[in-house]
Amino acid sequence: MTIIWTIIIGFIVGLIARAIMPGKDIMGFIMTTLLGIGGALIARFIGQGLGFYHEGEPAGFFMSIFGAIILLLLYQLFRKKDVTQ
Repeated sequence: MTIIWTIIIGFIVGLIARAIMPGKDIMGFIMTTLLGIGGALIARFIGQGLGFYHEGEPAGFFMSIFGAIILLLLYQLFRKKDVTQ
């Protein structure tokens, strides 16, 4: 059941990150979910590693959104480079 919740929360975080970022993003369900899950994992390791928050704190959700935004920025940068070449 934990994996299912991770996928659901990852999708929600991915949607929020895409809503915050300006511009047109054509991503499907799978890429949005992977973006959210990846952002959550990155934020979790960085935030807890630096001692910003602990497991289960609400700051983790906000950091997940921040991590997903960073991943979305990177995705847009690499996608634009691939299209122009």
